[in-house]
Amino acid sequence: MTTTQPDNSPRVALVTGAGKRLGRAIALGLARAGWDIAVHYRHSHDEARALAHEIAALGRRAVILDCDLSDEAAAKQLVPRAVVALDAVHCVVNNASLFDYDSHFDFGIERFDAHMHANVAAPVLLAHALYEATPERGEAVVINLLDQKLYNLNPDFLSYTLSKAALGAANTMLAQALAPRVRVVGVAPGITMVSGDQSEEGFAKAHKQTPLGRSSTPEDIAAAVVYAAGARAMTGTVLLVDGGQHLVPMERDVMFVAK
Repeated sequence: MTTTQPDNSPRVALVTGAGKRLGRAIALGLARAGWDIAVHYRHSHDEARALAHEIAALGRRAVILDCDLSDEAAAKQLVPRAVVALDAVHCVVNNASLFDYDSHFDFGIERFDAHMHANVAAPVLLAHALYEATPERGEAVVINLLDQKLYNLNPDFLSYTLSKAALGAANTMLAQALAPRVRVVGVAPGITMVSGDQSEEGFAKAHKQTPLGRSSTPEDIAAAVVYAAGARAMTGTVLLVDGGQHLVPMERDVMFVAK
């Protein structure tokens, strides 16, 4: 099976880390826009299955696929598995991400490697797999979830930030390497959901610390992904969807400024 997409054929997206949080919102946004969804998960089987039922209720096809993206062989097979299940894949959304705190005080190679494997290596492997599954004259797109933090650096979350910076560079290089068969687009959210030990009150305060008085919501990010997935003239660029958060320099990560 291939990812050939006749004009009247269904569009299929593979969303990594789709069982929970932002991945779930992205998968639902794409489903509402007419996409069938391959729901990737690692541990969140019950959440992934519930999401698949929601997508089916919208009249779209959905399958759930488990995969440890740190396993190179397994990661390479995820797109082919989705193609077998849904006949094609036209979009890969690299949403799954490791987000553990460190700084230069406690930086270590093990944590750094874990971030690089999850946040860079796996997305690159999936992009290559989509390219291999797409016919020479076919059209497909990879959408990489980045972070506004890349445009507004501070020293918190050192390994995470370095890995997202590497993914940002890969976003450009993959767009060059995979064109014209596969487009590659980045989406960089601002503070979108409560993370770590941040309180709801702290999140609400941090969410307002932007020029627009609001940062991104899950629905904002899903809308940006839907747009990028259909924007056939767009590649090698990044959409910052953050209410202008990247325009407000901060010495610490926003989740600590308003905790």
